Amino acid sequence: MKTTKNIPYYFATIGLFILLKLAYSHADNNDLIFLLKPTDKIVQILTGTHAIYIPDKGYYHNSLQIFIDKSCSGFNLMVICFCMLTFLFLKYSEKTIFKILTIPTAFLLSYLFTIFINASRIFVSIITKQQANYFLNNGHHLILHEIVGVITNLIFLIIIYITFDKWLTKKFYNEKFIES
Repeated sequence: MKTTKNIPYYFATIGLFILLKLAYSHADNNDLIFLLKPTDKIVQILTGTHAIYIPDKGYYHNSLQIFIDKSCSGFNLMVICFCMLTFLFLKYSEKTIFKILTIPTAFLLSYLFTIFINASRIFVSIITKQQANYFLNNGHHLILHEIVGVITNLIFLIIIYITFDKWLTKKFYNEKFIES
């Protein structure tokens, strides 16, 4: 479990993070359709609503009066989850092939987690917005939306980290014990 042997992989991960963040700064809704479309499909199923895609605005849910657009894509969550999983997997990878496979595996898992987490976050935001209509004026909905997003994303990231760390710890130590 020598971490110095992982330095090239850490640099590659950080480099990908920077490139992805730069690409995101120039992206529009069409560029993020790979996140927006599956997220919106899940939101449609959960809410029983229908959305139409407007390229410069995102997915519009008329009955909910919401847009699911670039700011709702979950891209930042995906790249944070990608880095977290890559660093965690590298901690337990000893063979070069596993280290090489860590980056695409972490990216795929972070993509799948992002779709699920983001749809969950949007669904919870919709419910809290509907409930908040009874006691908040419209100016506070954005603050509530941001709070729900931060809490939801943080809780899921912590759950993912703890789950994978415990699983990998158990797997790593069981393999070491069996080899002894």
